[in-house]
Amino acid sequence: MVWYEDEVQRVEKEKGNLPYDPKTLFYGSSSIRQWDSLYEDFAAYQPVNLGFGGSTLAACVWFFDRLVGMYQPESLIVYAGDNDLGDGRHPEEVYIFFRQLVACTRERFGDIPLAFISIKPSLTRWNIVDNIRYTNTLIEEDIRKEGRNLHYIDIYDRMLDDKGNPNRELLDPDGLHISPKGYALWKEVVGDYIAASIHAQRVS
Repeated sequence: MVWYEDEVQRVEKEKGNLPYDPKTLFYGSSSIRQWDSLYEDFAAYQPVNLGFGGSTLAACVWFFDRLVGMYQPESLIVYAGDNDLGDGRHPEEVYIFFRQLVACTRERFGDIPLAFISIKPSLTRWNIVDNIRYTNTLIEEDIRKEGRNLHYIDIYDRMLDDKGNPNRELLDPDGLHISPKGYALWKEVVGDYIAASIHAQRVS
């Protein structure tokens, strides 16, 4: 994990750049890291961007205490797993890393809402799309079974075109990362989740 050190140190400094104590933590790989409008998109929820480039779900578990543990959040939103599969990990392994992340969250913060954004489709990794779908299915079914303030945010289906292929407009020219139009979609989908989650907490 030493190759992440520069990025991890950068993220550790993020708290000092904010004029508030963050309540909504966004954690994960470059899809979070490169979300340039995240602070503006979710300003009402006091967000912090804890994404670090190239991160795997395994790395998110490894660095949890350093990067997430310094906060007292009301909710945590995670995107990772994409790079694990790209590195040749099997869906079952990625699912195990997800369960480890849940365990870290519960041990540190109790029963706060924890949302997992589904692994996105991309042109670059379309050759492993079956593994992406299977990983999403494993995690989604686990979340539905357990409940306990675990949530699944389905971005996968929304990023396909009418032929069932990755929508090129939502991806950068590299075919892997997210375009501005893609982030506009993410803002909509994740924003709907946050609003519904807050409403549910108030009702309960």
